[in-house]
Amino acid sequence: MTSQPESTRNEIQRPAAEALYADELSRLASADGDAPRPEGWRLTPRSVLDFVLGHAANGISPKFVGSRSLLERCVVALATSRGLMLIGEPGTAKSYLSELLAAAISGDSTLIIQGSAGTTEDAIKYSWNYALLLAEGPTEQALVPAPLYRGMREGKIVRFEEITRCPLEIQDTLLSILSDRVMAIPEREDNGRNLFARVGFNIIATANTRDRGVNEMSAALKRRFNFETIPPIADLQHEMELVQRETTRLLGRAGVPVTLPPELTELLVTTFHELRSGKTADGKALETLSTVMSTAEAVSVGFAAGIHAYYYDSGKLAPRHLLQSLLGSAFKESPDDRDKLRHYFNHVVKERRGAAWRAFYEALRNEG
Repeated sequence: MTSQPESTRNEIQRPAAEALYADELSRLASADGDAPRPEGWRLTPRSVLDFVLGHAANGISPKFVGSRSLLERCVVALATSRGLMLIGEPGTAKSYLSELLAAAISGDSTLIIQGSAGTTEDAIKYSWNYALLLAEGPTEQALVPAPLYRGMREGKIVRFEEITRCPLEIQDTLLSILSDRVMAIPEREDNGRNLFARVGFNIIATANTRDRGVNEMSAALKRRFNFETIPPIADLQHEMELVQRETTRLLGRAGVPVTLPPELTELLVTTFHELRSGKTADGKALETLSTVMSTAEAVSVGFAAGIHAYYYDSGKLAPRHLLQSLLGSAFKESPDDRDKLRHYFNHVVKERRGAAWRAFYEALRNEG
C-alpha cells in the first residue's frame, strides 16, 4: 500500500467548478472568439451547453446527465430577465448544475446564498461594518456586500440554494430585484441609494420537492422564475457511466489508487436504481425506501467503499465494502427501511447470478 502524495493531501478538498475545469473553460472561450453571446457572459450559449454536457471532439468532459432540451431551456432562461428555478428530488444534482452554469456564464460560481430558517436579509443583500459605520456613516467602505449585492454589482450569476427553506419575507426580498434589477439601500444618502444590476446578473435558485410546503413561494415570486424539474437519471447505463466516472475522480483526488470495478459499479447502480424506482429490471414491484436513493448517494457509497478497501483491505474492493457504505446511506429516516432492504436482498439479490451478487447477498447475511 502506497502513501498519499504530499501534493494531494495539501490540495483544496473541493475546488469550485471554474477552478477545477479552468482549462476547459479557457479553450471554450478561445473557440468562441467574437461569436455573439448575451451581454456579460463569458461563453456563448452553445459553449455553455458543451461545457455542461461535454463535447468529445473538443476534449470537453461530460459533467451532467440530462436532456439537451432541458439544458437549452435553462440557458435561455438565464439570458432573459427571469430567474431560473431548479426543482427536483434531493440528490438530482440541482446544485451541481447551478454551479456549472454559473462557472460557464460568469466564471464565478461562489456567489452562494444558503437558504435556511435562519437566513436573514443581511446574509442575502448586505450588512455593515459597525466600527466604520460609527466613524464614517453609511459609506461604501462601511458596507459589507453579501452575494446578491456582489452579483448585481459585478454582473454575475447568484446561486440561491434551498430557497423554500427561507421564511416568505426573506424570499420576497427578491421581488423588486428580479423585476426592476435594482436594490434599494435606504441608509445611503448619496448616489449609492440604489444599486443597479450590471448586465450578466441573474439568479439560479434550487428547491427540493420534498420541501414543498415548508415555505411555499408566493405567486408573485414564482412569476419571476422559469421553473425546470431535474429528474433522476432514468437510463441505467448513463447512471453507471456517471457513477464510475465520478467515483474514479473522487478516489483520484483523495490519492487512493483504487478503482471501482465495472461489475461492482453495475451492482451498486442497479441496487440504487431499483430501490429508487420501486421496480426491478424484470418488472417486479418493490417497496421504495423513505431515503432518497439518488445518484449522488451512489457516488458517495462507491467513494466510501474505495476508501474502506484502501485503508483496511490493501485496496481489494469487494461487494461487502459497498454494503457497509450502503447501510449508512439507506438507514437515515424510517426504521422500516431496514426491513425493506432485507426484503430486497432476500427476494431480488439472492436470486441474481454472478459472484458479485452472491457476495453482496452474503455480506448482508453476515451483518445479522
